[in-house]
Amino acid sequence: MKNFTRILIVFLLTLTCCNVFSQTEYARLDKNKNPQVEGFYHNLNKTKDTLILKSDRKINYLYSIDKSQNKDLNLLVDAKTYKLPLNKLGKGKHVFVAIQSPLRIVFVVHMLEEIPIGSKKVVTVLDYAIKEEELASSKHN
Repeated sequence: MKNFTRILIVFLLTLTCCNVFSQTEYARLDKNKNPQVEGFYHNLNKTKDTLILKSDRKINYLYSIDKSQNKDLNLLVDAKTYKLPLNKLGKGKHVFVAIQSPLRIVFVVHMLEEIPIGSKKVVTVLDYAIKEEELASSKHN
């Protein structure tokens, strides 16, 4: 009987530790499953705090609309790959539209929790846009 109690205590401690130390999911992605957008890759990174876009064709623009029909983001991407930090998006449903002329690729990001600003490796959208501009200007020089 002592062994059963010890095993039960260890099992319960293990379950509580797993819940305490598990990583919080910040977002969930509903992908576009249209076969016409076969070359367009959109996914979240491992920590689910960054949206990763890749394509075999150039992505011109990216914008999102939140549940109150306000445009959250309106970005000129003009590249084949793009990483968008999700820390500026509020909790709730955000409909994203990636524009590849003439296609409009629609997908949804559900923000389950707001991402804390002070978390590691989270870069603001403005910081990322500035780095992209610096890269573009260095290529032209």
